[in-house]
Amino acid sequence: MHKHLKTGAKAPALTLPDQEGRKTKLSDFRGEWVVLYFYPKDGTTACTTEACEFTEGLSAFRRMGARVIGISPDSPDSHARFAEKNHLKHILLSDPEHEVIETYGAWGEKSIYGKKYMGVVRSTWLVSPEGRLSFHWPEVKAAGHAEEVREKLAQIRRKGRKAA
Repeated sequence: MHKHLKTGAKAPALTLPDQEGRKTKLSDFRGEWVVLYFYPKDGTTACTTEACEFTEGLSAFRRMGARVIGISPDSPDSHARFAEKNHLKHILLSDPEHEVIETYGAWGEKSIYGKKYMGVVRSTWLVSPEGRLSFHWPEVKAAGHAEEVREKLAQIRRKGRKAA
């Protein structure tokens, strides 16, 4: 796991297939805020809650000039089914080798019923329009997280306007 990423650093480049199999690059969104959220698995209760809340808040994110991108190890086909079943309107990227997941520090030790294993740590990075890491949530609870991200983005944008 790469714990060396720091707020203010340049966001590591990424290119992954989306739910329709199209290659998507982080650099495609230069000039926009990007919410990169990492989640363990399509269709699980917590992941569905988080993804649906991001879709519900999508118009608010768009008004703030932000794109929302979810990343998990699931395949593009799994993402397409997940998106269709839950009416998701944001991009889902597939990282089966967890290269990007690891680069962004979202791969780590987890525990369930006392058993330890490696997996995706639910976490989020906010990337600035200039491609810098602006804020990090290293471990999050699914329910309510999208709202938390919207509030932080609004706060950062207000500070930026005052500084200008």
